[in-house]
Parts: sequence; structure tokens; C-alpha cells
Amino acid sequence: MRESLKRKVIEVCDKKIAAKGTNVGLSFYAFFANKNDSPELLMEAAEWWILTHKLDHFEKAVKIKELVQAA
Repeated sequence: MRESLKRKVIEVCDKKIAAKGTNVGLSFYAFFANKNDSPELLMEAAEWWILTHKLDHFEKAVKIKELVQAA
């Protein structure tokens, strides 16, 4: 996963956790606007989420942040 996407994932996870607590869940769509303005980046996130880590559609933001930081 490219560095800019890692930073975005961590930023979004931090915001969601701060707003809704450590039990908040999200999908990889949370890192993108509601328009398909970066299909390559969206596919990169989807591949990381679905193929690499075999995650469910919704996962805890804390778990996602930990996985990204460990990479």
C-alpha cells in the first residue's frame, strides 16, 4: 500500500475513533469520496482489504489502523 494511502487510512481511523469510540467500524470505502475519482487507489485499497487481509466488509477502525501501522 502506497504511503499516501496509509496516511489517509490512519487519518480517517483516528477521526472515526475520536468521534465514535474504539468500537466504531468502517469499510474501505470510508477512505474515499462518494465519487470514483481515483479508481486505481480504490482498487489498491480493495486489494489490500479483501485479498491481502481477507477482511469482512466492516471492520473495527482500531484493527485497520493497527494493520496499516504494522505494514
